[in-house]
Amino acid sequence: MAINFITILFFLPLLAINVNAQGPVTYDITKYGAKPGGDISQALTDAWNEASNSTTPSIIVIPRGTWSLSQVKLTGNKAPLELQVQGTVQANPNPSQLPNKEGEWITINYVNYFTLSGGGVFDGQGQEAWKQNDCHKNRNCAKLPMNLSFNFINNSIIRDVTTKDSKNFHVNCISSHNVTFLRFTISAPGDSPNTDGIHLGRDTMIHITDSVIKTGDDCVSIGDETKEVHIHNVTCGPGHGISVGSLGGYASEKDVQGIYVTNCTFIGTQNGVRVKTWPSAPAQLTVSDLHFEDLIMDNVSSPVIIDQEYCPHNLCKKDRPSSIKITNVSIKNVRGTTNSAEAVTLICSGLKPCENVEVG
Repeated sequence: MAINFITILFFLPLLAINVNAQGPVTYDITKYGAKPGGDISQALTDAWNEASNSTTPSIIVIPRGTWSLSQVKLTGNKAPLELQVQGTVQANPNPSQLPNKEGEWITINYVNYFTLSGGGVFDGQGQEAWKQNDCHKNRNCAKLPMNLSFNFINNSIIRDVTTKDSKNFHVNCISSHNVTFLRFTISAPGDSPNTDGIHLGRDTMIHITDSVIKTGDDCVSIGDETKEVHIHNVTCGPGHGISVGSLGGYASEKDVQGIYVTNCTFIGTQNGVRVKTWPSAPAQLTVSDLHFEDLIMDNVSSPVIIDQEYCPHNLCKKDRPSSIKITNVSIKNVRGTTNSAEAVTLICSGLKPCENVEVG
């Protein structure tokens, strides 16, 4: 009896391992009615709804090929979920055809342990929309959709996919925690308006690593209430560089802390690394612990700039200095070439001067 009892105890862990080792369930959108040449929005939504309600890991597959997608909003999951995009997903080039004009093209909300992967492409086909964009002179300009909008996502990774030619920002990642962008590619012409690469806001623990970002605006822009952002081994250009801000436009804005930009290369960009805050603005936050280190500049106009009089297109007044405090900034081992006379520009607030800025 003792031998049989020991034998049972020995095999129980193996049974548990076999159960837990069960692979994820695959949901191919072609099984939900997706066909080349047709709109896959409903098929993707149906596949997501089934996968996201599963209590076991799931993979949703968009196979190789070219697929049209009008607009989707995907929400929630109960177990680890991967969206594997193997093909090219295309938006309608005409922004007026977006079903919900106030929404983004692809929105993913409230997910935990989510993966976006597959080597595929999200093509926003933004050329027609760029011609209509007059936001630089019209504060009431028409809203244009972003390619990818991530909101309230946690413990997730976006890897080995491309977003190109978005009509607006390529990606926003808002109110999220512990998110990694790995081997992520963003591509748009240098003259495409407002095509920021990745915009962050109210986030913690964001990693952007081993990625290439080519845009007509900021490669990465970091908004308020964001902490612990690590941008490492990213190639930026064309574009406006990597920016903290703009900040100060709204009284409710909160502190930014712990931004690390390391081992990055900037090629032909307007700026390298930049902090920008609005003058005469209501916000009174602190921006601290910024680390810009081991950066290569290749023909960059303004390699390093702190601009607390940021006022593009004269859309503000400069009668009062910025109320934002910038402190504890390290700028180390920045090398390369610039096409201007000033490699480092510090335009600090007269009301709250910069503190502890180290250049070495």
